[in-house]
Amino acid sequence: MTKRRVVVTGVGVVTPLGNDIETTWANIKAGKSGVGPLTRLNPEDFPAKIAAEVKDFVIEDFIEKKDARRMDRFTHYAMAASIMAMKDANLEISEELAPRVGVWIGSGIGGMETYEQEYLKFQQRGARRVSPFFVPMMIPDMASGQVSIHFGAKGINSCSVTACASGTNSIGDAFKVIERGDADVMITGGAESPIVNMAVAGFCSSTALSLNTDASNASRPFDKDRDGFVIGEGAGIVILEEYEHAVARGAKIYAELVGYGATGDAYHITAPAPEGEGAARAMKQALQDGGVEPTSVGYINAHGTSTPYNDLYETMAVKSVFGEHAYDLAMSSTKSMTGHLLGAAGGVEAVFTVLALKEGILPPTINLQNPDPDCDLDYVANQAREQQVEYAMSNSLGFGGHNASLVFKRV
Repeated sequence: MTKRRVVVTGVGVVTPLGNDIETTWANIKAGKSGVGPLTRLNPEDFPAKIAAEVKDFVIEDFIEKKDARRMDRFTHYAMAASIMAMKDANLEISEELAPRVGVWIGSGIGGMETYEQEYLKFQQRGARRVSPFFVPMMIPDMASGQVSIHFGAKGINSCSVTACASGTNSIGDAFKVIERGDADVMITGGAESPIVNMAVAGFCSSTALSLNTDASNASRPFDKDRDGFVIGEGAGIVILEEYEHAVARGAKIYAELVGYGATGDAYHITAPAPEGEGAARAMKQALQDGGVEPTSVGYINAHGTSTPYNDLYETMAVKSVFGEHAYDLAMSSTKSMTGHLLGAAGGVEAVFTVLALKEGILPPTINLQNPDPDCDLDYVANQAREQQVEYAMSNSLGFGGHNASLVFKRV
């Protein structure tokens, strides 16, 4: 079977660095941090006092208020990012095109905020007071469902729930739908809104979150003083389109998606496999899928969570895949600026990766003041770099041993 080519023709984001791609990307290039004091919850309730919160977001700028009331916050972010991405792609879904347009948006935990609110109602006022919209607001696939309804996209509608790899798996799975001929356009990425009491409490209990109270430098991937990730929220959406379809309508093209790899560690519920063995296989698989030589890759957007094991093992995995070339390529963690958006991370970071290719600007890893001697690659420390590369990779690794990698090509 001949593989159809797939390109990115639109992008949209809601992040702690801005509620659109222009603001977010400008702040990424400037090396600004979106991390600040925890304000949505009572910080006195948790050991972790900081978060990467979305700021000044108004869902009514995108959809009607009555519709918004029937959606969880994570779906709000997905809707906004999708609307912006479709506008960026300048794509209208006609009745004829509708069956050939699919939606595949991942989320790691879905509507936890709705769950908390409705459970509190149940405890205080009984079952009759629970909203009839509780279940469709809570379930993780509803971001895809609502986006599909909004645009009238009648192709495949799905959701990958693979923890912190959800966004990347969703994009990779959507890529394969177009590649094999089952759709011409896919609206895809990830969305998450985990800054809720139970999620923060759970991550604190598992000692995953940074306890650094200095928000400006708490997220510090590959630094020897890193002590955990900073919880974040938002959404990242890309419009994937079959190449000939995009060319025929005169669409602008950001980059071509050429390879996807997905593997399982089969090792531990939260810890990565030793030396990043599973991550290495995902990267190799993505390269093989795209027919890309390791030496052709010039940039990797790392998973780079600022946790002790992830940063070390991802570094080791890159060395095992790329050999000596690992020291020649650039790798950065934009989580140093956005925090960790969990299921949305892969979507947002795919957007950053295609923009890095298109503009020839590699995002920095900020707060890298005291490099871990075992993390000895080129992490684009502290300042963005002007550098044109031909191929770039984006990695996401999740609880449960999920590993996913995407390879993009400059066009």
